[in-house]
Amino acid sequence: MSEKVRVRFAPSPTGPLHIGGVRTAIYNYLFAKRNGGDFILRIEDTDSQRFVPGAEDYIIEALTWLGLTFDEGTHIGGNYAPYRQSDRKDIYKKYVDILLEKGAAYIAFDTPQELEEKRSSIQNFQYDASTRGQMRNSLTLGKEEVQKLINEGNQYVVRFKIEPNQDVLVNDLIRGEVKINSSVLDDKVLYKSADNLPTYHLANIVDDHLMKISHVIRGEEWLPSAPLHVLLYKAFDWEETMPKFAHLPLLLKPEGNGKLSKRDGDRLGFPVFPLEWKDPKTGDISSGYRESGYLPEAVVNFLALLGWNPGNDQEIITLPELIKLFSFDRCSKSGAKFDYEKAKWFNHQYIQLKSNKELRELFIPYLEKEGIKADESYIETVIGLVKERVSFVKELWGQSAFFFKAPESYDEKTIKKRWKDETPAQLTELIDVLKGINDFSSNNQEEIVKNWIESKGYNLGGIMNAFRLAVVGEPKGPHMFDITATIGKEETINRLQKAIKDIKK
Repeated sequence: MSEKVRVRFAPSPTGPLHIGGVRTAIYNYLFAKRNGGDFILRIEDTDSQRFVPGAEDYIIEALTWLGLTFDEGTHIGGNYAPYRQSDRKDIYKKYVDILLEKGAAYIAFDTPQELEEKRSSIQNFQYDASTRGQMRNSLTLGKEEVQKLINEGNQYVVRFKIEPNQDVLVNDLIRGEVKINSSVLDDKVLYKSADNLPTYHLANIVDDHLMKISHVIRGEEWLPSAPLHVLLYKAFDWEETMPKFAHLPLLLKPEGNGKLSKRDGDRLGFPVFPLEWKDPKTGDISSGYRESGYLPEAVVNFLALLGWNPGNDQEIITLPELIKLFSFDRCSKSGAKFDYEKAKWFNHQYIQLKSNKELRELFIPYLEKEGIKADESYIETVIGLVKERVSFVKELWGQSAFFFKAPESYDEKTIKKRWKDETPAQLTELIDVLKGINDFSSNNQEEIVKNWIESKGYNLGGIMNAFRLAVVGEPKGPHMFDITATIGKEETINRLQKAIKDIKK
């Protein structure tokens, strides 16, 4: 194994990156950085039939948005380029030939129709040591016939020859020693003449070896293929360079059993992709965490804790902290329920951690959409008063619109409940009180107004609720005198005068 930690995130460009794949990328990144290693992006596009245009760019953009920076990859190059498997096809043929020469693989000419006939006639058919002798391959055909079929242009595949009834050991950093008998494995296809490309199984092993990958960190769904990969390393005599495996627990549905799917997100109203995705074939649009208003830091923190824990009760953990804390001994073996409400909670927490200046930059596009232009320091003051009430930046407008625009209407329920016959006269008195206040700070206003209310024997709640209705238009918002101190004396008085004029019971 390589002395230096080198991990690869190796997605297939067959569509948008699922949030489970994002978590796998995060764990690869954390492990690499925790150990001073390299984080590599490799695109595994050997399945030409499932290739989707734009998927690779989407993957890179998504991981860049999340702050996961690569040391090598398709988009930045590196000492082991190329990093796209379709650009490496000439490399793989050499290793196919090595396996054929060793007798560890063989050529098979069975057509899809012939394979289907076997599946129909043999229950639980598997192409392996018990059935390969009945098939059309280089183990049952003569050398000359095999060459003749190839020369005539017959399509073929190369299959790995698995010897039966051998115990294959997979040492997993999360699950410990996993023992699987080789008889349950089929002779996997390693190479297809139809497109001169290897399958995932061969390309994966060759690339991991040549790129000096030290650890393979991937989802639990790949665990069944691990014994085959161990056998391939042995077939190539590469046992000393075999990476260590870590198979991560599945992300599970929020409700019921099974793996998290896009249907769960559609049904319950949450994204399962990091970025919005437009299907190039159908034009269908799927929501993304970025476009839904999630902060990348919140997404990374949330996903990191689905299947791993820091060993204490800490939940808000920044990326640098995650790097320091991450280790496989705190990874769970069982699946993690996807709690989308918890994702919102994380986003709320990270909004509170951001400075008002940072949030101002994120909020300005929403203000511009509403036709609002305001002083930067004013926007920051407003954000500071309302941000604890929101989970997403887009919610800031709903919580703060009255700071930028006087109410054009007033909540009917509040009028019926809070606007009494004596209210107009009391608010007219309040206007005179406010006019006399030179220091319009929140604390000073509050002291003077409350003293006035007490001296007049008025009901505190009655005055303050009507005051809020006049200034805000509805019963919401932060501390009343923080609002008036922010919008200023003149604007406060104007709103009171307008309400006295416009509100009719």
